[in-house]
Formats: sequence, structure tokens, C-alpha cells
Amino acid sequence: MGIIRNLAAHVGVIRQTLLRNHKRITMSRRLHARRLDGVDKNVWVEFTQLAADYKPVNLGQGFPDFSPPQFIQEAFCEAVKGGPEMHQYTRAFGHPRLVKSLAKFFSRIVGHEIDPFEDILVTVGAYQALFCAFQALIDEGDEVIIVEPFFDCYQPMVLMAKGKAVYVPLRPREGSSVLSSGDWVLSAEELASKVTPRTKAIVINTPNNPLGKVYKREELQMIADLCIKHDLLCFTDEVYEWLTYDGAKHVKIASLPGMWERTITVGSAGKSFSATGWKVGWAMGSGHVIKHLKVIHQNSVYHCATAAQEAVACGFEREYELFGTPESYFQQLPAVLHNKRRKLASCLQSVGLQPIMPEGGYFMITDVSSVKVDLNDHGTKDESYDFKFVKWLVKEKGLATIPVSAFFSPEHSKEFDKYIRFCFVKEDSTLDAAENILRKWSQTK
Repeated sequence: MGIIRNLAAHVGVIRQTLLRNHKRITMSRRLHARRLDGVDKNVWVEFTQLAADYKPVNLGQGFPDFSPPQFIQEAFCEAVKGGPEMHQYTRAFGHPRLVKSLAKFFSRIVGHEIDPFEDILVTVGAYQALFCAFQALIDEGDEVIIVEPFFDCYQPMVLMAKGKAVYVPLRPREGSSVLSSGDWVLSAEELASKVTPRTKAIVINTPNNPLGKVYKREELQMIADLCIKHDLLCFTDEVYEWLTYDGAKHVKIASLPGMWERTITVGSAGKSFSATGWKVGWAMGSGHVIKHLKVIHQNSVYHCATAAQEAVACGFEREYELFGTPESYFQQLPAVLHNKRRKLASCLQSVGLQPIMPEGGYFMITDVSSVKVDLNDHGTKDESYDFKFVKWLVKEKGLATIPVSAFFSPEHSKEFDKYIRFCFVKEDSTLDAAENILRKWSQTK
């Protein structure tokens, strides 16, 4: 009987192998669409898996490891208990209560009366808002100017729309000591030189990820003048809009004269209320532009989670009443993060690393070119220095960060491949654990 059982098992293995081979034969034609060519690799997929495998102290991924404020948690709980309508579909382009609260809140900031049902699209996080913008407004052959460093999804989203990405990097101001993200500037001449008859849009991110630069009004005015002169759109990613430090002020480019009609402003409730897992974002702009994003939305995800939108609406209603006061969460969060930012900077300085102090956002970058470590066994031969360094840091020291060259185009990444990015939106205990790792390492160098 044992022989028969073994034979049956062997036959089963052969059968499965034949079935697999049959599938390969019948599906030997090209499976994936060409729009996926060149966009398959993703820094977050790679380094999230690395963090899962090695369980390091995680200062890599950009999310808080602390809870959202109590009022927003309570709003979510109340929404879930709010009756059948909170568990069913709501308006596809945005829960009515949420779009009304967003319109009321942001109308006084942009100085323009926002129509809640025409000028706002609620999306599955800021990611989907960006995707809708690129898919709806960029056509084959259109050129899109992306200011570097940039959040890494911009470039593949341009490619998937069959557009062409054109890059202009922020560079350290000549002669500066480069101690602050404000020392990184955009050349007006270089930006203007990239505009061609095929240019459709300029993409900016302020406060910037990973650098932390907060664009000054005069810098935004320069970009606005160029957009108006050449009839360009502006995609502005402002998910960190409330997180500014040391007197830096966030200015919405959509609030500048002539820009509301041509600007798509992307925002995030996840970043605003420290609830990134809720995945509630929005695109905001003139209805004649937003209507095209709605077409992409209705033919992809169609609808976003009702209860989460209800809770976010409650959050913005609260913030509207408390705006500018010490009780406002939009005031409290940057105050907390200011101290965490200072704590991380002191830690890096104590081990001989010079951080670039961010004016805004979640992140801090530092140059690690002075650190002498053997990276031969980490990463592939063709990988950039910062990718290898981050892998070494995870595997050998138990600390996760992110390589900064991932935020630059291939043509400029070599100029910035000695920087790594730390996230400081973490519990003090997490930052303390990272500091212990860095101090132990510095003592053995």
C-alpha cells in the first residue's frame, strides 16, 4: 500500500507540473500592458519587505506610530454607529458632509468661494487624487515638468499616461552651508528653459518630501508666472500643509492671482489627522478641471469609504471653529513634531552626521558620504550608494531609513546618492531606540 500511495503522490506532482507548463504554453503571449514597462519597481515595496523581514527600528516609512487625536477616533466610532447609511455607498465624488466641510474650510484660505460639489473630488488617499490628475489631464506626448526631489509616484504616473517627464532639480544655494531645506532653491532660468510647446503641466510638492522645503511666496509666484505665460497646469501636492516649523509659512499656489483656474491641489486627511490608514484624500480646483478627474474616478474606484469620510468631515468642522487657536490640532501637531525633529537632529549630530533641517513635513535627510563602511555584500553592483547603505543599515544595525536617490530622476540621482531619509513622526521611544543604535555604532567606528 505504501508503494501505491507513493506512486499516486508522484503522479499528482507530475500532473500539477504538466498543468503549470500547459498554462505557460497557452499564456506565452505578452501578458502585461505596455503601460507597465519601466514602472514595475517601487522603493516602498522593496524596503517595506526589507523592514518586514528584519524587524528593524523603523524610521523609513512615512507614517506615525502613535494614535490619531482622540476627537477624530471618536468621530470614526460615532460614524460606524451612525446607522445603515454609514455602511453603504455615499456620493461617488465625495460624501456630502465632507465636501461641504472641505469647501468651507479651504475657501477662506485660497480666498475663493469653493463649490463643494463641483470643485472637490474625494479620493482613496492623495495617491489616487494624483493618479486621477495624471490620467485625466496628461495625454500621449505631453511633457510634464517635475521639480526634484519628488515623491516617487509622479514619474510612473506620467509614463502610464504616455506623457514625458522632464526634470528640474532643487539645488543647494551656491555658497550656502546647506544646513536647512531653505538652502535648496529652484532656478527660474533652468525651469523656464524646460518649457516647450509640448509642456502641459508643472508638478511641485510643498512642503517637500523628502527634503522638507517649504516654498516661499516669491518662489511660487515665479512658478505661477510661468504657468500663466505658457498656459500650463500646476499639480501641487500639499499633503504636509500643516506641518511647518521655525516660522515657515505654507502658501497655496492656487491662492495666487490667476492660478485657481489652472491648479489641482492634492490634500490628505491621513497626513492632516495622523490617520494614514484611512486613505482619505482629495483633489481641489476649478470645476472645469476637476470634472475630468471625476471621469477617471468613476471608472476606477468609483467610491470611497463612507464612515471614514464622515469622520474626516467632523474633524474639519472642528478645525474650522478652532483654526489658529492653541486647541487646533493643526497647531498642536507641528508643535509636537518640532520637538521630535530637534531630537532626531541632535542624535544625528552627536554621531557626526550633519542633518539638513526641514522647514516642513515628516522627514529629515543627511549626507552619509563620510561614513566608511563595506557595502560590497549589500545590494547589487549597479545599485547606488544610498540604496546599498540603507540595506546595510537595516541588516547589520537594525535601523530602517530610505535612500534619497529614489526621489530623483535617473539623470540627476547620482548627484544626490549620498543622502538617506529619516522619518521623525514617531513615538519618542522609537526615536530613542534609533538613537541607541546610532550611538553604539558610532562608538565602534
